[in-house]
This record gives sequence, structure tokens and C-alpha cells, in this order.
Amino acid sequence: MTFEVDKAFKYLDQLTMSIEKTEEETYLDSLVFALRAIQTEEALAFPDAETEESVVKLKELFYQEKPDKESIRKVIQLALIKGMKGSTQQQHVVTPDSVAMFIGYFLQKLLNDTKQFRLFDPASGAGNLLTAVINQVSAEVEGYGSEIDPTLIQLAVESANLQQLSIEFFHQDALMPLLLDPADAVVADLPVGYYPNDEQAAHFDLQAEEGHSYAHHLFIEQSLRYTKEAGYLVFVIPNFLFTSEQSEQLQVFLRKQAHILAMLQLPLSMFSSEQHAKSILVLQKQGTDTQAPKQTLMAQLPSFKDVNATHNILRKIDGWFQTEAEK
Repeated sequence: MTFEVDKAFKYLDQLTMSIEKTEEETYLDSLVFALRAIQTEEALAFPDAETEESVVKLKELFYQEKPDKESIRKVIQLALIKGMKGSTQQQHVVTPDSVAMFIGYFLQKLLNDTKQFRLFDPASGAGNLLTAVINQVSAEVEGYGSEIDPTLIQLAVESANLQQLSIEFFHQDALMPLLLDPADAVVADLPVGYYPNDEQAAHFDLQAEEGHSYAHHLFIEQSLRYTKEAGYLVFVIPNFLFTSEQSEQLQVFLRKQAHILAMLQLPLSMFSSEQHAKSILVLQKQGTDTQAPKQTLMAQLPSFKDVNATHNILRKIDGWFQTEAEK
């Protein structure tokens, strides 16, 4: 029996909207309660028969049809996209699946022979990018995420529980000290903008000389702090990262701390305007035995809908990995 993602989303959406209406909560807060309702064995009181039927149907779909983790993530992702549509809060954005899949593919190539590793997302939001990457790699992954938004971190916890993934979340400002041992790899869709806490920013090499520091710069520095020597970091970055003010300071810092392995520009068609366009930046933290790549991999990624062009770029990436392995 094939698990129907759209059908499961229809019931989840129905349940979430019912909670939203009766509890007078936002859609995202209601989604937290909906995900908990699916996982609880207690008898819950619902306002009408239709809502009760949604819970019964969802439990049947999730526990009797036994969908894989990735199918469960996709159902939750559809609800997240609906809940975040039109949101004015910058952190209320879901990393597109095609980007998450590409990051997972790249990480798999980097950690090809690794059977087990620790993965950290310092800006984990509702956990969609982190869980998408964990579901894609073949190794056993111990996941960690940090998120300050109370609704998003609750969604991340419920999503990880429903997918039965081993992830520990920190509900805090990720730029404050973390009770976390360094990870083997970091992934993050970097929050873009200014960091308001100047006092905390003063603890970073990348603090601004005057005024507020860039949060996206500080997240890169913090990620490197919590990455093992020779570990890998894969970021979704704004295209202006290396051309905006304070970028010279960032470049000097990165030359001392990391090797830039790849810079892959995402298709412009994915973004509302050129100024919002993003790229994937791949770094390796410097270590005793690490060295810079013979050549940094630079590429403009095609639309992921163009199968031939995507295959061509994957061949180019495979060739780059082969050249680096020979080195």
C-alpha cells in the first residue's frame, strides 16, 4: 500500500484548522497540538465528529501504513509551508526541498565512508532542513538543533518524534554559549540581518566595528566553534555575503579558520527577486592534516526541474570530488 502524502496532509490540515478555530491560536501553534494529538494514546475531547475522524485517520495512516520518515516529513512540511505563507517573521520560512536534498547529497559525498556522525543546525527552525538531511544520508546520525522561537522549536520536537529521529534541541539564542560538544558537520539556512545583542556580539571576532553585527556572519563563526577540526559546514547564504559591508572582515576570518570547498549559486527562478537570491557555501574547518582544495568548486545550479542540466551539474561535482580525492 502506497502512503499518500497529500491525503495525510488533508487530514492534518483539517485537524490543525479545527484547533485553530476552537482554541483561537495561530495555524503554526495549532499544528503543534495536532502533531501531539496524533502521537498521544490518551482519549482527547474534540469539538466535532469531523475533527475526531481526522485524528483517527491520521493515526491509521501514520501507524498502520508505516510510512518512511521522509514521507512523514513531507506531510509536516506541507503544513509548515501553509502556516508560514505570508508570515512577516523572517525565520518563518521553509528551506525548499530541492535545496535540502542537494545539501544532503553534498554532505553524503563529503562523509562518504563515515558510518556515524554528529550533525548540528544552529538555526534549526521547525527542523525541516535538519530532518531532510538526516533522512537522506546513509550514515547513522546524531542530530542537534538550536532555535529561539518557542513555536518553531516545539514543531521541530514533534516532527522529530513522529519521524522517530534522534535529535536534541536547544531552546535558546544560538549565538550564546551552547552545551554541545563539537559536531562532525553543520548545516544551516543562515538567518540574514542584524544581531541586536551588541554585548554578546563583542565575544565574536566578526563583531562589527561600529553598530550592530551581521547575524549571518556571527552564525558562521559560532558554527565553526562547534565543529570538530576538519569537519564540514554547508550553509545556505545570501548571494551578497562576500560583497556587502563587513565582508572583507569575513573573508580574512575564513582564510584563517576554514577552507572554502564550494560555492554553488541557486537558480534565480527560486527567488522573488535577485536581491533575495541565495547560494550554497561549503566549508571545511581547518585542522592539522587539512589543506585547501586544488580548485574551489564554483557553479551556477540549473533549475532542479531541468533533469538533464541537473544530471550534468552532478557529473561536474562528481568529477571535482574525484580530482580532490586523487590530490
